[in-house]
Amino acid sequence: MAAGTELGREAKRYMDAGELVPDGVVVGMIRERLADGPAERFLLDGFPRSVPQADALDAMLADLGLPLDVVISIEVSRDELVRRLAGRWICRRCGRSFHEVFNPYRPGDACPAGSGEDCDLYQREDDRPETVQNRLAVYEEQTAPLIDYYRARGLLRRVDGERPPDEVHAQIAANLPAA
Repeated sequence: MAAGTELGREAKRYMDAGELVPDGVVVGMIRERLADGPAERFLLDGFPRSVPQADALDAMLADLGLPLDVVISIEVSRDELVRRLAGRWICRRCGRSFHEVFNPYRPGDACPAGSGEDCDLYQREDDRPETVQNRLAVYEEQTAPLIDYYRARGLLRRVDGERPPDEVHAQIAANLPAA
């Protein structure tokens, strides 16, 4: 989208309307990017999200002659996901993100965008506990089948996402192919 390509503009139209970007547009954007330059190594984060997207990715990579070396599943319990996602709060004035557990707001700390006032916090609709539960239900239906999809191909590596961030990073790095 930042490059202003036709597919990027098309994706932006969907996103601006609050709609999901269709699979064909997403795969097309990835194809454009991978075909645009040296792509000996690349990382896709949050894609694919469904088996049809995975099939489209497989076909695209085959067309481009690029391998898919590994798929990493960062595994976190449902309760922990709800705790992490539903604890986020944003300041309306400065845009800073806070979390009830990991980065709590301390009343009395002046908002950088205000004139000595506290941050004006709100919780985005997609961070509310009931919305998070719905997002997780959609994940179970559409995305969870990818675990078996990639396990059957011998590509799946599991990482314990409930460990401290430096340990999660080390687990991910240990599962990546050598440069």
